[in-house]
Amino acid sequence: MKRLSLTTLLALTLGLPVLPAHAERADRNQPVNIEANRVTVDDRNKVHVFEGDVVLTQGTLVIKGAKLVVTQGADGFQSGVATGTDKRLATFRQKREASSEFVEGEAERIEYDSRAERARLFNQAHVKSGADEVRGHYIEYDALSENYLVTNQPGSSPTKATGDGRVRAVIQPKNSTNESTR
Repeated sequence: MKRLSLTTLLALTLGLPVLPAHAERADRNQPVNIEANRVTVDDRNKVHVFEGDVVLTQGTLVIKGAKLVVTQGADGFQSGVATGTDKRLATFRQKREASSEFVEGEAERIEYDSRAERARLFNQAHVKSGADEVRGHYIEYDALSENYLVTNQPGSSPTKATGDGRVRAVIQPKNSTNESTR
């Protein structure tokens, strides 16, 4: 059974029209460019550690952090872990398919798997798609299925969350032009 996206689930619950957030499909065919103040390369284990104002770009995808660790599997696909600092969270931004809007997120740690096209955001996680946004301790965004999972902790059931245990979502009416925000 296919998981419903958070936006779809909330829209169905609230009776709002749904506009899915499609990631820009052409990005996966673009080269990856990384800038940093320092890089350490371990060719034997295929691990690259970028430090200091790191910026990764691939088409419209941009990931920023204080540190980025990129590993490459035997199949050639890469995964990366971007971390922020005490003062600045790691961020990602990607253009939505056939739209001028972007999907943007931030967290203390962002893990990105290029094969699965999945981003996992840990601690102080926040994702915004257009004018809609979700917040929680853990957010998983699957760019292939365009689904979000937002929980208090990774692997936890939303009904068995600890602490506050609440995730937050703001979903704007899709029939609104949002002229008041301009």
